[in-house]
Amino acid sequence: AALVLRDNLRQRRSIERSYLRAIGRARQDVLIANAYFFPSRKLLDALCHAAGRGVQVRLLLQGRYEYFLQAHASIALYAPLLRAGVQIYEYEASFLHAKVAVIDAGGRSPWATVGSSNLDPLSLLLAREANVVSHQRDLALQLQDRLQLALTQGRRVQAADLALRAWHERLLDRLAYALARSMVWLVKDHF
Repeated sequence: AALVLRDNLRQRRSIERSYLRAIGRARQDVLIANAYFFPSRKLLDALCHAAGRGVQVRLLLQGRYEYFLQAHASIALYAPLLRAGVQIYEYEASFLHAKVAVIDAGGRSPWATVGSSNLDPLSLLLAREANVVSHQRDLALQLQDRLQLALTQGRRVQAADLALRAWHERLLDRLAYALARSMVWLVKDHF
């Protein structure tokens, strides 16, 4: 196990790089549970590429949202992820605050992380965060079992669901996405 820290000085991208390496090496499955999901383009591309090479990629995201901007910006990412073959589930049993990922739990190189970092700009660009990363198969399998149980308490999002969203909801998604990306661009240039 290793402690991966993120700060605004020497370790600005350590958690993101850890995810990118693990997703890039994935051979079987990627399972991520995250409350605030608005990852960098690199992470989005990595997830789509993994799905494109036959890896089962599943995201368990918040079905009940607390923050309007983050929720709608995240929903704007659903369509390209679904087109790439990524499965998206919205957790509806309660608010989701998980920050957990498991990759290839039953494979030769299991990878699991639990910590404080969401896959969003606040966590990946500004906040001090800490995740524990483990390559221990038993831990990875236990986390995978728990996340798979949580998936059953979520609703799988289909492309048809997005098409049925009212025009004003889709507009809010696009506006939230544009505003969130603009904020990320501004923050990246000043830190």
